[in-house]
Order: sequence, then C-alpha cells, then structure tokens
Amino acid sequence: MRSLDALAREAAALANGQAAVAEVSRQMQICNACRYCETFCAVFPAMTRRLEFAAGDVHYLANLCHNCGACLHACQYAPPHEFAVNVPRAMAQVRRETYSDYAWPPALGALYRHNGMTLALATAGGLALFLVLLLAMRGTLFHEPLEGNFYAVFPHGLMVGLFGAAFAFAVIALGIGAARFWRGQHPGAVNSASAAEALKHVLALTYLDGGHGDGCNEADDRFTLARRRFHHLTFYGFLLCFASTSVATLYHYVLGQPAPYALTSLPVLLGTVGGLGLLAGPAGLLWLNLRRHPLHGDPRQRPMDRAFIVLLFATSLTGLALLAWRDTGAMALLLAVHLGCVMALFLTLPYGKFAHAVYRGAALLKWVVERRQPSRLKLGAD
Repeated sequence: MRSLDALAREAAALANGQAAVAEVSRQMQICNACRYCETFCAVFPAMTRRLEFAAGDVHYLANLCHNCGACLHACQYAPPHEFAVNVPRAMAQVRRETYSDYAWPPALGALYRHNGMTLALATAGGLALFLVLLLAMRGTLFHEPLEGNFYAVFPHGLMVGLFGAAFAFAVIALGIGAARFWRGQHPGAVNSASAAEALKHVLALTYLDGGHGDGCNEADDRFTLARRRFHHLTFYGFLLCFASTSVATLYHYVLGQPAPYALTSLPVLLGTVGGLGLLAGPAGLLWLNLRRHPLHGDPRQRPMDRAFIVLLFATSLTGLALLAWRDTGAMALLLAVHLGCVMALFLTLPYGKFAHAVYRGAALLKWVVERRQPSRLKLGAD
C-alpha cells in the first residue's frame, strides 16, 4: 500500500493540474469577451469557436500557443489589473501538465517534470562516465590513431543495438503520448490538404511572428524575430543531423560503404552543417530563456526547457569535437562522451521540451482541420 504522504502528494498534483486548466478556462472567458488579440495567432480564433472550455479544449489551446508573449503586452487586463490575465503563463502551466499527463510510461514523465535539469545532466554524465570507465578497464581509453574508425572502439552491432533501441523507445513513447492526446481532441477528418497546411506551419514556425510578422516579445515589449530564427537553426540542425545518420545508414547497408567517411562526404557535410546549427540555435535559445520577461511562461518549466537546450548543445559540441579529433589518440574518450550525451538525449526526448514539437504539431493539425469546418456557434470571423 502507498503511504499517506504519497497519496497526499498525488492529490496535490491532481489539484494543481485541475487548477491550471481552470485558470486557462477563466482567462479564455475574459478573452472571448474582449477579442482584441483575435488576429495574433491561432489560439484566439480557435477560442472564438467555443463558449466553454473543457479540459480537452484547454490542452488543445495550450499546445496551440507558441508563447510569443504578444498577447500579454497588448492586454489591458494583464497584471496588475484585477483580472490578472496572463495567457502565456497560464498556457505554459497547462503544457507542463500535458507533457506529464500524456507521457508514457507516466512515472517517467512525472520524474522529468520535477527534476528536468538534474535528470538530463545526470543521465548524460552517468552514461558518459560508464563508457569512459569501460574503455579504461579495457585499456583502450587512449590509443594510437585509428583513422577515425569508431567501430574499432565500440563494435558496429553494439552501437546499432543500443542506440537503435533507445531511439525506438523514444519514438514509441512519443507516439503513444501523441495518440492519447489526439484521441481526446475529436478534430474531424484529416485530409492531405489539411496535413500539408499544418506541416507548412510547423516548418515555417508561422506563429512565432507575433501575428504581425515582427516577432515575439522577450525581455520587454519590443518585438524580435530572434526566437524564431534560433528555433529554425535548432530545428533544421536537428533534421540535418538526422539526415546525416540516415544517409550513413544507406551507405553502410545499401552501398556497402562503412564508416569512417571523408570530410567531403555527404554524411559528414550534413552532420557538420547540422551540428553547427545545433550549436548556434540552442545557444541562442538559452540566451533568450535567461533574458525572458518574468511574466512569460511558467518558472517551474524552465529547468525542463534548459535541460533540453543544454543536452542538444552538448550533443552537438561533443559530436563536432569528435569529428575534429577523430584521427587522434583521444578519439575513444571523445566518442564515449558523445555517445553518453546522445543516449541521454534519446532517453529523455519523450519527457522534456522536445515533446512540445509533437503536441504542438498535433494541435496545429487540429486547428487546420477545425478552421475548414463551419463554426457551430456562428460567432467570430470563421
């Protein structure tokens, strides 16, 4: 049987989640009466299609929100007004609940929510240390140059098995979470046109333009496109690194050309450009995160946000360092550290900031589908 303290903590967590949903519902009622921000982003037009906001509606709107901050600085009812409308913070608090409530398995989602930075760094450091000690025990931590042959340090089959399993786990966990989220939305039929439009919004990060093209609010009420640009560097850097791995897989299994590859080869070029993007993008996002206005977002979510940013940066930094010194006797050490970061990134993907890409994509798809349907309320600009 669970202890009384454990039951009390569970009840408190449930109450906090319900309070976050209720707060968004309260603020949406006020915003629905005002509608000054109706053209800012997709949240407010979606809001006008509702008069009441159930938990599913609130989670949908919260993940549709890109936290650009524009509505907060434009709102006449924002703090210190007695209505205390702060949509970015209220939505961020619900998103925090989304990541935990829909995570699979749920226990890991709750753990990461409460200990984001600690868990991410401990996982990366622990795995890297384990691999370093393993190499040290084998006497192969430092060695004669191996011409960049990673498989002379860790066999190809071992690396594929371990990292393939970790990546598959991340995909399955994210897929289960997204499926659970989607089942609660009842969006209607999805066709190729709506899917293509939603994908366009995802790839362009349309709603990080503040609704007017000038960008988000960060430290104050000035507009800037910095967050959109740093997101693009991060997003496309990640995709290029994934493309690099995919091309290398084709080289190995289809063309019969195992690694290492020349610096001018397609896998290395894709990985290098992607890695540089994953240095500049996360560094910029961390800089913005540290400077953001205190009323933006949920302060409790910042450790989770920063943990993901730091892991991305560390993965890219160690990968580029490994590429630069792969022909030296330090390759095994650098490889162990890099693999520790990559494994930690894969294992924590479903329980941190990366999840927002999945849930936001689902919310955007629902919005595109919903917008193509007539409003049942016959209110607003539908």
